[in-house]
Amino acid sequence: MASLIRKDPHISNTVNNMDSYHALRGWVNGLGYSPDAQLMPYLESAGFGSAVLTRTFDLRYEISALVESWRPETHTFHLLYGECTVTLEDVALHFGLPIIGSAITGVNAITKSAALCYGLLGASPGDDESNFSDLKFTWLKAKFEHLSVNATEEELMCAARAYIMQIIGGVLMPNANNNKVHLQYLPLLADLRNVRSYSWGSAVLAMLYHELYRTTKPDAIDIGGCLVLLQS
Repeated sequence: MASLIRKDPHISNTVNNMDSYHALRGWVNGLGYSPDAQLMPYLESAGFGSAVLTRTFDLRYEISALVESWRPETHTFHLLYGECTVTLEDVALHFGLPIIGSAITGVNAITKSAALCYGLLGASPGDDESNFSDLKFTWLKAKFEHLSVNATEEELMCAARAYIMQIIGGVLMPNANNNKVHLQYLPLLADLRNVRSYSWGSAVLAMLYHELYRTTKPDAIDIGGCLVLLQS
C-alpha cells in the first residue's frame, strides 16, 4: 500500500497547521417544493420517482474530515479501523436510480440554447438570439412550481423535465456554486420513457469521486457532488 500512495500535496497535510487549514464549504440546494401529484407518473416513468422524494439536510463539518481521509489512488477513505468507500449500491439504495445502462457523457457545447429550452421546457430564460449553458434554480422554480389543474400532457412533461433538472443540479450532481444546473442534461430528458435507460447512478458516483479527488488539494475551498449521499 505504501508504494501506491503518491507524494502529491494533500489536504490532510494542513490539519496540524492552523494558519493554512480551513473547512471545506459545501451546499445542498433543496428544491423548496414537492412535485405536483400530476407529475409523479412522469417522474416514475423516467426513473426519478424515488430521487424526487429525497429530503435534504444541513451539512456538517464532518464532510471536511472525510475528504482529509480520502485517498485518490484507491478511491477509499483511510480510517483508523480500515478502509471504506461509497459504492454504486449505496447510490441505488439511497435514490433508486438506475446503475446500469448507457453512460452519461454530456455534450461539449449547445449552440441553440433557447430553442432547446422552448422545445423541451416550453419556455426559455433567454431570447432566440441568446446562448447560455446553465439554468438558474430560481427561474425553474418560478416557472414550474405551480401547475394548472387543467395542464396538458405536454405541459406536464415540460414541468417533469424541469423538476428533474433541479434534482440533478441541486442534489445529485451539483457543482461548487450550486445555484445553477448545466443545460447539457436537458437533451437526455427529451423522451421521458427513455431516461431510465441511462446509468444516472454511475454519473452521480463518478462526479462525487471527482469532487473528492479535486478537494484533496490543499487550496480547495468548495466541494460539489452528491454531499447528501456522502454525509449519509
